[in-house]
Parts: sequence; C-alpha cells; structure tokens
Amino acid sequence: MADESTIARIDALIAEERELRSHATGNGLDEDGKRRLTELELQLDQCWDLLRQRRARAEFGDDPDEATARSVRDVESYQQ
Repeated sequence: MADESTIARIDALIAEERELRSHATGNGLDEDGKRRLTELELQLDQCWDLLRQRRARAEFGDDPDEATARSVRDVESYQQ
C-alpha cells in the first residue's frame, strides 16, 4: 500500500471517528457505536504504524513496499 493510499485510509477513518464522536455528544454512543469507535481506533493505530514503517524503510534505503501491517496485538503493546 503506497503512502498516499495509507494516508487516504487514515483520513477516511478519522472522518468516521469524528462523525461518531459528534453523534456521541450529549447522548453517548450505543453499544454498536462504542464497538465501532474501538475498531476505528485500532485500525488507525495500525495505519499510523504502517505509515511510519514505510517512511523509515524509505529513509534508510529499503523498499517501503516491503512494510507490512502489524497485528493489533503488536501495535497496541508498544510502549509510548
């Protein structure tokens, strides 16, 4: 996945996340909305990780197309 398509995916996920959060204002989210919001956050973490991998590979002369999306478990276990 090229950087542009990864960024486009991130933008789409962020737009959906914002829409869900705007609907949550005042009333909160139902269980499906909460579940979807959690899924979006996890997918965003994966996309950001993939984009960082691609950029790091390019910076050090490696093929960015060899970067692969890591599992949610791997991405979520990173130390901040």
